[in-house]
Amino acid sequence: MTPQMFPLLLLLLLAGLPATRPAPPTCYSRMLALSREITSDFQSLQATEPLEACVRYLPRLYLDIHNYCVLAKLRDFVASSQCWKVAQVDTLKDKVRKLYTIMNSFCRRDLVFLSDDCNALEYPILVTTVLPDHQS
Repeated sequence: MTPQMFPLLLLLLLAGLPATRPAPPTCYSRMLALSREITSDFQSLQATEPLEACVRYLPRLYLDIHNYCVLAKLRDFVASSQCWKVAQVDTLKDKVRKLYTIMNSFCRRDLVFLSDDCNALEYPILVTTVLPDHQS
């Protein structure tokens, strides 16, 4: 290594190190991320496993961690006996069990339930934003 390369190497090393470390995930952010992951995995499962008839009979998984009924929804999904032979369902049930444990034990004090509308978890309302028309 030549002496002219030393400052360049030092600059590259210093530039690559972050000045601050990112904050660790909070209970809330972990619950939110895991609920979104579970919902996405469930939708993927329904799309990719049409040959498995049992997938159609699994309880729906539209999760809203701000809805009190989500705890019962998680419990029902884990307790369902459908698809006990399908590996993807077992993996999904493990994630659901993990979210239930996080919500009911570790992060219980961080939860704020904004509703208890169980039907909203069965038939979620998709929120769309309509932009105002500025063509006057």
